Amino acid sequence: MSEYVPSPSSWVADQVELYERTNGAEGTTLRKTGLPVVIVTNKGNKTGAVRKIPLMRVADGKNYVLVASRGGAPTHPVWYYNLKAEPKVEVRDLGVVQSMVAREVSDTAERSRLWAIAVEAYPPYQEYQDKTDRQIPVFVAEPA
Repeated sequence: MSEYVPSPSSWVADQVELYERTNGAEGTTLRKTGLPVVIVTNKGNKTGAVRKIPLMRVADGKNYVLVASRGGAPTHPVWYYNLKAEPKVEVRDLGVVQSMVAREVSDTAERSRLWAIAVEAYPPYQEYQDKTDRQIPVFVAEPA
């Protein structure tokens, strides 16, 4: 198994560490929003290292919707490329860790439905989409 390499972003690394150390009892909300997050563990597409990122908790039944918003930046987040290269992920939701497979949603109707669920869970996603020229990618993580 590859070695875990914490995010160079200190708030991300700190949140992942707190979330995992407390088995989901602490660190479970996104910074000042108070909205719930999950921890997505993936494999770095260039380094092969284990990477972990807190993402908004957007559930669709047994699946999770992963939105590659990067706050509406003009480029995709690094984890987007990681999931494209290796779709096998783990999703930690509080104390429950599941092996899942993530796929980018390309079907227009499915993407629209999942986008609506994501925006309901985290309204700023729509603001992010409005401020960028790229279509923000949506993934669905399904049980492996």
